[in-house]
Formats: sequence, structure tokens, C-alpha cells
Amino acid sequence: MKIAVVGSGGWGTALAIMLSKKGYDISLWSWQEEESRRLSETRENLDFLPGVIIPNNIHCTWDLEECLKGADIIVSAVPSHAVRNTARSMKNYIKDGQIIVNVSKGLEEDTLLRLSEVISQEIPFANVAVMSGPSHAEEVARDIPTTNVVAARERHIAEFVQDVFMNPKFRVYTNPDMIGVELGGALKNVIALCAGIIDGLGFGDNTKAALMTRGIAEIARLGLAMGGKLETFAGLSGVGDLIVTCTSMHSRNRRAGILIGQGKSLEETLREVHMVVEGVKTTSAAYKLAKKHHVEMPIVNEAYSVLFERKDPKMAVVNLMMRAKTHEMEEVVMEKYNW
Repeated sequence: MKIAVVGSGGWGTALAIMLSKKGYDISLWSWQEEESRRLSETRENLDFLPGVIIPNNIHCTWDLEECLKGADIIVSAVPSHAVRNTARSMKNYIKDGQIIVNVSKGLEEDTLLRLSEVISQEIPFANVAVMSGPSHAEEVARDIPTTNVVAARERHIAEFVQDVFMNPKFRVYTNPDMIGVELGGALKNVIALCAGIIDGLGFGDNTKAALMTRGIAEIARLGLAMGGKLETFAGLSGVGDLIVTCTSMHSRNRRAGILIGQGKSLEETLREVHMVVEGVKTTSAAYKLAKKHHVEMPIVNEAYSVLFERKDPKMAVVNLMMRAKTHEMEEVVMEKYNW
């Protein structure tokens, strides 16, 4: 089996390495010729996975046609802002019914579309699946046990992808809820940014636990309004991904939040992190989606104000703490208790 991995960042490289150990023929595409040559020569992704050797059965290339030719599965691992242009470039090399597994986490900022929707718009004759869950590239590349979930419109496609990826160190579940799986993976980055801000402000475990709990409530609220299933947000792409991203220093979103909490501007923060911080664009998209679907998302609103309106993070916390009194459960649930 040949697998084409499109995107040689940390996650794309980690998955290429993991899949190569199952004996697959792997092509790893970089958008820059110089980067592809460096990976081929050094057999190491020094920017994202230093110390992890890229096996010799991974062919590194910047020629997209060469990468995709004859591929049984294509793994799309480019940043969210590059998904549309990359899919458009891929289109002429894709066969009818081609399975494309999107593993990027985010939303298209301008259209507010999920990334699988973006790919499907550009390549309508492909079968698009999505894979998400608590999975830092730094750990997957080093064979640390990890679990993910894959979703697709058709069950047999999800189960095929499950079989391709699953191994003793990487367990994969299936889920029919593509909307929920994608939204959980995307929106948790907003909460992870906020978790970092909490750390940067010097607050404690109590604060972070409150943020994560109310954060998943907001994610689920928007997810349900957009057609996702509540159970999905209690799973790997919801609570699971939220936990790992809010608590680990592997998370570039959390690291960016720490810098903002310490008083740095968004521009200074992005320069210092020097990697794509998906949570920034996703905060903007989530803010707009909440308004579009008339969903209350106070944490997202405050995050938007801090990132794009230069609001003092401390004041954002005060605003959240002093909001009007409300119930923990949704109104529809409260009505069942006759409250």
C-alpha cells in the first residue's frame, strides 16, 4: 500500500514515521523544495521533531504529483489556512473515490467551514475522512501509546482508515459524527490558548479546571447547534483532546497563551512561538460561528477580545467570573427538574 502524507510539519512527519513502521510505501510532501531536500539528507525534522530519525522507506519530495501518484490513501496534514490551496493543487492528480484523511485541526476563517468541507468543495469526487484526538506529534513519533478517532460519511471508509493506522502504540476508534469530531479538535485550541493565559497570569489548578469544564460546555453547545452529537464531545476529540492540549507544554496554543498572559502582544507572541498557532484563527472563526448560530460562548467572546481587541486578560477573567448568575445545566435539562 502507498500512502501520501501531504504536509511535513510535526504531525505529518510523525504520522509518516508511524505508518512507515507498518511497512507501507510512504511519500512525504513539503511545500518548499529546500525543506524536502533537508529532510532527505538529514533524515530528521529538526524544526519539529529533533532527535527522531525519518526511516529510509519514507520518500521526501516537493513534487506534489510525484507524492500523490498511485496513493491508496492521502493524509492531509497542512495548516488550516493552507488546506484550500493545497486541495486545489491536488485535484488534478486525484482519482474518483480517492480516500483523503484530514488530520489538521482548525476552521477556515473566511468561510467558517470545517476542513473536510473545504477539501470536499475543491475535490468533490473524493471520499474525505477526518482523524482527531489527543495526539502530540512529539509523542506519536516516539511510539508513546496514543488513541485517536476517525470519522467518515460511510462506515466502511472509517473502518478501512482505522485498519491502516492502528498498531500496538496507536489505537484508533471510529465515529459516524464528522461534524463533532472536527469541531472538537478545532475548538479545543481556543480553550488551550485560554489555559495558557491562565498560566501566564499565575492562576492555579482551580482556575484551569473551571476553564476546561466550562470550555467543553461551550464547545458542545456550538457543536450541537451545528449538527454534532453530544456524545462525541465526551470522547477523544472532545474532552480527550481538550485535556492534553490545556495541560501539556507540547501544545503551541498553550505556550502562546502563556506569553499573552505574561503581557506580550499577539504579534510578539506569534513571533516568539515561531510556529502555526491554530487557536488564533479558530478563535476568530468560533466567535463568528457563535453569532451566526446564536450560541452563547462567553469564554470564546473574552478570548476574542483579548486577542483582537487588546483587552487586558485579567479583566477578561473578571468578566467571566462576574457574569449574570446561571445554571450549570442547560435550560432544557432544568425544565425536567421543574426548576
